[in-house]
Amino acid sequence: MTNQIFKDLKVVEFASVLAGPAVGMFFAELGAEVIKIENKTTGGDVTRGWKLPSEDANSAISAYFCSVNWGKTYRLLDLNDPADQAEAQALALAADVVISNFKPSFAARCGVDAKALQSQNPRLIYAQLSAFADPEDESPAFDVVLQAEAGFLYMNGEADRAPVKMPVALIDILAAHQLKEAILIALLQRAQTGKGALVQSSLVESAIASLANQAGNWLMAGHIPQRMGAQHPNIAPYGDIFACSDGQAVLLAVGTERQFRQLCACLDVESLLENPDFQTNTARVRNRKALVDVLKNNIAVYPLEALLERFRTFGVPAARIRDMRAVFERPDAQAMVLTEMLDGVETKRVRTVAFSVDTAPL
Repeated sequence: MTNQIFKDLKVVEFASVLAGPAVGMFFAELGAEVIKIENKTTGGDVTRGWKLPSEDANSAISAYFCSVNWGKTYRLLDLNDPADQAEAQALALAADVVISNFKPSFAARCGVDAKALQSQNPRLIYAQLSAFADPEDESPAFDVVLQAEAGFLYMNGEADRAPVKMPVALIDILAAHQLKEAILIALLQRAQTGKGALVQSSLVESAIASLANQAGNWLMAGHIPQRMGAQHPNIAPYGDIFACSDGQAVLLAVGTERQFRQLCACLDVESLLENPDFQTNTARVRNRKALVDVLKNNIAVYPLEALLERFRTFGVPAARIRDMRAVFERPDAQAMVLTEMLDGVETKRVRTVAFSVDTAPL
């Protein structure tokens, strides 16, 4: 059971797809009452219909929808209908937090915008999520569009091949984290001042904020990151994948000089330490292909399990490459599964809360 620190908090969610609902689920996992308002005229959140071919076409839910909707109460309302609009307004006015990915102009027409609600409930925290820095920007805003606009798509994939999108809607997830942090700061501020706040984040700003070292490589070194598969532009061997004798694959993530020395000892290639081409990380990045060729031959003599055990003994960071079935064979992954009955179906998803908070002893 996760911490129930928000058991007295009421959250109303005017959000669909992934980012906004992930924020609502975060608070639900921590004990908050979360009411999700969905569009009655379209059958609810669009992701209810985003189904795999193996899913029940007649069900009102999908695996995608369930992934970020847990522990919520659902209200299907038509916000163009005066009665439904009044119900939505009443629910929002009684909330501590409103999460919205509505265009502000649409929210204002429905009376559920920050200004209208906070004029009657000044303690309300209104969390606005948009695709771009201008919340009224009408440009297409699905995650892959933001992956393209923020540079992720260009960088992702194999050299000399077309760009590849990331296999999860990572920009939505990053934006959800930004909005959660903003809400938590606003809750802390409200505890000190008694006043609510308007907090805002966008998918594109969240994506750009997450470019990290790749942005730094451009801003400070004038380097435009290129597609290089799982490899790292600044570290070698890091992200390099090798075939074992049993056909299984192993990935190396050697991030320090000490770990490189341990790798050389593990594979009986200490001679590399005397070669100027491999003595420093900078040299190894420059001569990555030659380094990979040497390591490839020495790794290929081991079956995967024996090699992983050897790497553990020598303290070399490495991993098998797991599919989703293998991921959920891990006990720590199994412990993160949340179940819930929805429409008579047992649904499953992973927790969005990946931390614990234990009260310090007095």
